[in-house]
Order: sequence, then structure tokens, then C-alpha cells
Amino acid sequence: MGQTIELKAADGFSFPAYVAQPTGKARGGLVVLQEIFGVNSHIRSVADGYAADGYFVVAPATFHRVKPGVDLGYTEADMKEGMGLKAAVEGLPAPGVMPDIQAAIDHAAQGGKVGILGYCWGGLLTWRSAAMLKGLSGAVPYYGGGMTVGEDAGRKPMTPVMVHFGDQDHWIPLDTIEAFRKAHPGVTVHVYSANHGFNCDQRGSYNEAAAKLARERTLAFLAEHLG
Repeated sequence: MGQTIELKAADGFSFPAYVAQPTGKARGGLVVLQEIFGVNSHIRSVADGYAADGYFVVAPATFHRVKPGVDLGYTEADMKEGMGLKAAVEGLPAPGVMPDIQAAIDHAAQGGKVGILGYCWGGLLTWRSAAMLKGLSGAVPYYGGGMTVGEDAGRKPMTPVMVHFGDQDHWIPLDTIEAFRKAHPGVTVHVYSANHGFNCDQRGSYNEAAAKLARERTLAFLAEHLG
């Protein structure tokens, strides 16, 4: 269903993105942002799944500015490498990887109104995108580490946002989720009896019930805001 294409950011930087297209007319465009494991088989399957639901999906390689071709699994060594790559991207001079995400949004717009969703680090980038980038009609961060604390917690989204968290996520303590909820009354916050990474069926933290409910809610949100 999907293919990898090259996109170009406003600063001229070229990077790959996995694109999955629906059969027939798209209901909207959707940008899917990777975890710290690259645009791997799980992220590609997520993109394929939303394409099957009618969306024109673009999953940009957000590690490409620091390392091309990242496709990791979920071992301890993979986790360590992914954390290092995330730190390298976060350490880039501003605006860092945001122009790449903007290019992905612009490309997804051929599908109609554009939403964005992301997992883990991609959840954090989704939250930043909702506050910083143009052309979005909705944003869905999943367990975005860092979005409930510090500077990121204070961002003001310019588009409707629905967030999914797990109550057993030691990366995102519950008290910070509650503080985030109070600080952002306009954001829909869902908390599941689940761990970090509960959406990924390739990880030990996968929680089928939480993943299914979160996806149903996400699809309803996308239908409301994109079509």
C-alpha cells in the first residue's frame, strides 16, 4: 500500500517519507510521526492502517538530519540508540526538525484537511506541531514524553488536540498529566490503564484494549475535524 518518497523542507533539506494512500478519494491528510525507533515496520503498519481508513498518510523520517535510514527494533540496544538519536535531533539549532514536519503536512494536504498524530517522541513533536506549524486541523499525541513538563507543557495549540496517556507510564508521571489537563482545559485528555508504548503491538508494553479504544477515539476525532 505504501511507498517511500523524497520530500524537501523549506531550508532545502531533502529527507524520505513513507506515504500510504487510500483506495478512492481521501477523507483527509494525516502525518504520522515516528517513535525513537525510526520509520520502522510498526510505523509503516500504522500508516497503512490509517490509509485503509481513508486517509492520505505521510510518515516523515524525523531522524534523517542526524542519521539516514534508521529502522530499529525494541531491544535494549535499540532503545539506547534511539534515545541517542532523539537527543541529537533535539540538540539541533532551532527550528531543528520542525521544517521537515511542515513539509510533510504540506504534502499530506493533497488529501484534504490535515491532521497529525505521533507516538512517544513523535507525540511530543505532534504537540509542538499543534502550537508551531501551519495547515493543521487536528492533532493527536500518544504518550508524548516531555509534553507535560517544562517549556513544552506551556505551549498553546492552534488546532484541536486529543491526547492519549497511560497511567503506568514511568516516563510521564500521573501528577504531570493532571497538571497538563488543568492547564489545557480545551485539550481532550484520555488516560488508560496501560504503560508507555501501549499502542505498539511489537513491544512488551502493548495493551490491546487500550490501543483499540484509543484508535476508535482517534478515528472519531479525525472524522470530526478532517472528514
